[in-house]
Amino acid sequence: MKIKVTHETCYAYDSPTKRSIQLLRVTPLSLGRQKVLSWSLALPRCGSELFDGFGNCCTLLSLPEPHECLRIKAQGEVELEEDLDWLEDDRLPPGLFLRETPLTRCTGPIREMAARRLGRGVSRRALQAFSADILAHMPYAKGRTGVSTSADEAFALGVGVCQDHTHVFLAGARAMGVPARYVSGYLYTESEQHLASHAWAEAWLDGRWYVFDVSNQLFAPARHVQIALGLDYNDAAPVRGIRVGGGHEHMDYRVQVAAQQ
Repeated sequence: MKIKVTHETCYAYDSPTKRSIQLLRVTPLSLGRQKVLSWSLALPRCGSELFDGFGNCCTLLSLPEPHECLRIKAQGEVELEEDLDWLEDDRLPPGLFLRETPLTRCTGPIREMAARRLGRGVSRRALQAFSADILAHMPYAKGRTGVSTSADEAFALGVGVCQDHTHVFLAGARAMGVPARYVSGYLYTESEQHLASHAWAEAWLDGRWYVFDVSNQLFAPARHVQIALGLDYNDAAPVRGIRVGGGHEHMDYRVQVAAQQ
């Protein structure tokens, strides 16, 4: 399947910001079942391409002059191999993804839920059941959490979005000895519900990585375009940066994900 992605983001400020530096993770790589056919970025000025410690393709964008807004557009086409339900990626040792972070700290209630499904043995089916338990406990709801909400905070709140579901899954899986990583990217569906950047988990089992998309209860990578990965949201966020001045920030975005025949 060929997937065409267009992602436009605009950050507008109450007053001109004096200068800013942004780290963008909006460029996919050709890896295993994913082949990048074309990809381009439209930015206010040329950025510097680099690779971070997780192997993600990043663009460092520096704007030293005052500006009232920042516009970023990423677009391209990616071909996905549809008949694989697992991923090969040996760039980093799986054990790295057992590490706990402030966003994925495993507290008692999360550990108890994970132990009910994984305490007698870890399998793909058991992890899928754990994923279903998370969604049942935390129905998808926008506007109740933010990018700084930790797994235990979202779990206690009882609702969340894709990054919250993923953080809880990572917390529980890692606590039970399963390497698991945070992945950001895009999901193609026939519905317009997913016209936004997306996040899901991948867990290491039997020498392979398997997809666990808690929010959608999808467990194969056939429609997921991987952009970046890491230990949590902070490692795979599409845009992170700092600025001087500007006051309050307003973000607007438009995402289109379509299948190409």
